[in-house]
Amino acid sequence: MTLLDAPVFNEARYRRNRAILYGAAGLFVVLFIGGWLGSGMPVDWPWNWWTHFRGRAVASHFLTAVEQNDLQKAYGIWTADPNWPQHPSQHAEYPFARFEQDWSPTSSANEFGPIHSFKIVAARRSGNVLLMAIRINERKSNALFLDYDPKTHGLGFSPVELYLGP
Repeated sequence: MTLLDAPVFNEARYRRNRAILYGAAGLFVVLFIGGWLGSGMPVDWPWNWWTHFRGRAVASHFLTAVEQNDLQKAYGIWTADPNWPQHPSQHAEYPFARFEQDWSPTSSANEFGPIHSFKIVAARRSGNVLLMAIRINERKSNALFLDYDPKTHGLGFSPVELYLGP
């Protein structure tokens, strides 16, 4: 074969390669948009979307357990330790008795009362935690601010409040 002898153009191969390329690009776009929607449409870098997705899921599971008044399960989610009754001394900084005072529907320390519904209205990554603003029982004022630590997978009360608008 010399320099001027070109191979015969294979139209079937060209169409197949083009279909594979366009299909892969389309799949990437669909997965990218699906990941963004699944993580709650965060205004954040794509590599932080998993933190948004996981933090929202943990907060949702936690508040569902509190809503069902299953405080032992909720405390296990809060501390990211489902076997916490076997070693309660590891959670001495926020013991279950104090957690029960904060989250029990009949407790006077619980400012929200019994939880009937909740909605995560904002989530922002700040430092190494995900800050979340949650409206409890459709209240427009006094949102609950929680933070999710992606390293420990635990929840906590956030000292920072997110701006939720007027």
